[in-house]
Amino acid sequence: MKPFIYDYTLDELKDWMKEAGEPAFRADQLFDWLYVKRVRSFEDMTNLPKALRAKLDEAFAFVALSEITRLTSKDGTVKYLFGLHDGHAIETVVMRHNYGISICVTTQVGCRIGCTFCASTLGGLKRNLTAGEIVAQVVTAQQMLDEAGERIASIVIMGSGEPFENYDATMKFLRIVTHAKGLNIGQRHITVSTSGIVPNIYRFADENTQINLAISIHAPNDALRSKLMPVNRRYPFDEVMEAIRYYIAKTGRRVTFEYALIGGVNDRPEHAEELADVLNGMLCHVNLIPVNYVPERKYVRTPREDIFAFQRILQSRGINATIRREQGHDIAAACGQLRAKHMESMR
Repeated sequence: MKPFIYDYTLDELKDWMKEAGEPAFRADQLFDWLYVKRVRSFEDMTNLPKALRAKLDEAFAFVALSEITRLTSKDGTVKYLFGLHDGHAIETVVMRHNYGISICVTTQVGCRIGCTFCASTLGGLKRNLTAGEIVAQVVTAQQMLDEAGERIASIVIMGSGEPFENYDATMKFLRIVTHAKGLNIGQRHITVSTSGIVPNIYRFADENTQINLAISIHAPNDALRSKLMPVNRRYPFDEVMEAIRYYIAKTGRRVTFEYALIGGVNDRPEHAEELADVLNGMLCHVNLIPVNYVPERKYVRTPREDIFAFQRILQSRGINATIRREQGHDIAAACGQLRAKHMESMR
């Protein structure tokens, strides 16, 4: 199979041009066609010589994704189910906010982390995505938005899968989408979320980027977190928190802790007090997430008044905490739900 053109950084395209006997500036032109003009074929790159377009067409696959399903919510959220070349499917979500349009991208087909409240882990991990398959989610969504004159302003790497288990591809994706000659998404407008893959939290701290880091924590202690997130048995709670402290000290950047509130499981006042003790003095923010109902799971949502009570306890202890605004609730926008339905229908 030919490699995807979106798998290549600008420097790698320049190397390819050199090997192909072409001048380096052709790589800049190619990059512009891919990410600024966002054409869908090499034939459309009209300022490239016809012979070069033929070489590119022979060397690279241009389209990485095919649209299987598109669901649009009454709040403007759009969820795509994209098919991959090997028959697998992934989800990508475009969301509208008062500060602009954001896109949530997927980094793996499925997930092996095993969080007990999440649909993404149903069926386990199939494979990692390439950097180009992650990039293609952004480009494809932006091509659709181009028709309405709209632009993606921010990216969250919070779709299916664990980005830090596909670390190299995730970092390459970030280098491509932030390049000034391409999509030029500002680093501070990108957030990558991890369930706590400790070695790569340290690596990410040493990358010297301005990209935001979020940690899926979901519990205030080791025992409860292990029940909700089996990955905690591999990377215990204390080790995760130590890595986060290193990240904050190294970068001076605030960390977001994502906390899914599950009725009667991790949402009691004593859990809020314990979480406040753990986070005391840290440069952080807590994002409280009312858990999405997943038919294959048995969890229920925390009552609205208890969500606000949990938030008040954290705030009274000096911990900045917000409640995530729900989007796409009417189109099964939780990670993995649309893909799970697709897998079931295929079976």
